[in-house]
Amino acid sequence: MEFHRATALSWTHTTISTTLHIPQPLLRFETKRLRICCATDQTKENKMIVSITGATGFIGKRLVQRLQADNHTVRVLTRSRTKAESIFPAREFPSIRIAEEVEWKDCIQGSDGVVNLAGLPISTRWSSEVKKEIKTSRIGVTSKIVELINRLPDGVRPTVFVSATAVGYYGTSETQVFDENSPSGNDYLAEVCREWEGTALKVNKDVRLALIRIGVVLGKDGGALAKMIPLFKMFAGGPLGSGNQWFSWIHLDDIVNLIYEALTNPSYKGVINGTAPNPVRLSEMCSHLGNAMGRPSWLPVPDFALKAVLGEGAAVVLEGQRVVPTKAKELGFNFKYSYVKEALKAILS
Repeated sequence: MEFHRATALSWTHTTISTTLHIPQPLLRFETKRLRICCATDQTKENKMIVSITGATGFIGKRLVQRLQADNHTVRVLTRSRTKAESIFPAREFPSIRIAEEVEWKDCIQGSDGVVNLAGLPISTRWSSEVKKEIKTSRIGVTSKIVELINRLPDGVRPTVFVSATAVGYYGTSETQVFDENSPSGNDYLAEVCREWEGTALKVNKDVRLALIRIGVVLGKDGGALAKMIPLFKMFAGGPLGSGNQWFSWIHLDDIVNLIYEALTNPSYKGVINGTAPNPVRLSEMCSHLGNAMGRPSWLPVPDFALKAVLGEGAAVVLEGQRVVPTKAKELGFNFKYSYVKEALKAILS
């Protein structure tokens, strides 16, 4: 490769100087300047403009930080400018554009990629109103984004759309193993995920679509651990329910890296499970959490206590599914944390 490049440059140099009679010193200067311009253009080409919904959430905040650290341009699509500005203050995030809904079209136009992470958290008590909001908050925003993308002409339409969904798609089981080819379940969360994904699938066929079915995300400042750590600190931590239910988890860094890879790598398309390679029983997860915190993990939280707090929403933790990331492994994705023990140790160290 280097030989051919050098040969081509030598031939060009000789031909130009012979044909146009350009003085050699000037030609050498122009050649160097050309090289500099090409290198600069190449650097610019590697940078993306990314619009993100749900950027103020647990995963979204870390994704924004990752993209900014790599000098990509980020556009935060929000319905609350005040909240977004409090999370991304201008002094720390000077290059981020915060846009309310009326500005979403302008942001998506010209973006290289769009990431859709919006949705009301499901770890709360489910009333009929909350269940409706859980669904509409996901499907409504996804529909809006897809509509805006589809209205854009080819030249300014994003080339990739990464849309979150969840492992709730598969339903629950203590015996089955689910991968990307497994059928959908028949409970409420499976219904939400089917409609959520079905809405994303309406995006223009020229846009590469990656659907990330996300498991339980582990990180210090949010998600499941934020609710579990205080219990363990009070020596009241332990398995939730029977403890036999499967816990399909992923470290926050790994899910952010997976989304980042889906943005930049053309091979990432279709459904991809966003879970670590080694799901565990919830009792094992709680045992590792107790050990990492130096706290006992023998005191189980009974079913009726969780149902009293979460109502129907208790099904999220009382039932589970064993989900494996077959597609991510086939694509060669490098998990930083494959085992829950090392993930918890890193988070709590």
